[in-house]
Amino acid sequence: VQLQASGGGLVQAGGSLRLSCAASGADFSSYVLGWFRRAPGKEREFVAAISWAGSTTSSAESVKGRFTISRNNAQNAVYLQMNSLKPEDTAVYYCAAGRIYTNYKAQSQYDYWGQGTQVTVSS
Repeated sequence: VQLQASGGGLVQAGGSLRLSCAASGADFSSYVLGWFRRAPGKEREFVAAISWAGSTTSSAESVKGRFTISRNNAQNAVYLQMNSLKPEDTAVYYCAAGRIYTNYKAQSQYDYWGQGTQVTVSS
């Protein structure tokens, strides 16, 4: 599976962005999908995950109520809708694909990674 993230940019605090991640390769619906981010000077961290059919989602406490993950298996795509953005959301955002949902916060559970897209939130 190859993943290509897009949709990042510069936005003012309180604004919104929608990230997309397009996947190529077979059997997209058999993968759990996740979004992670790396802020300047920090480790990469979990943001959100979605199960194979999209029936179950999980997100980090820091983004709950503001970010929503979704997927479209017919279009081989996963999305991250980000609302009420804060300067601390500034980071490079990565999409990832793995087979197992059990430990969705663990980066080791994901086998494939996209190249990342920069999100910058100004105050």
